[in-house]
Amino acid sequence: MGLGGCIVLIAVGAILTFATDWHTDSVNVQLVGIILMAVGIIGVATFTSIARRRRATVVQAPPTVVERHPEDPRY
Repeated sequence: MGLGGCIVLIAVGAILTFATDWHTDSVNVQLVGIILMAVGIIGVATFTSIARRRRATVVQAPPTVVERHPEDPRY
């Protein structure tokens, strides 16, 4: 699930929690909305932490070049 999916979960959860007045005997719609918002927020936090790790760049040191003189006995 990407960032867009997480934002959709938060939006749907907010709509179910604050903008509806449905009452059912079997399902508490407001609780479902709160759960969806919580899952969306956790998803956003997870996605951003993973994206931050992907963006981290590692600067590699240039390779060490060893020049040898042809008259050196170790050569």
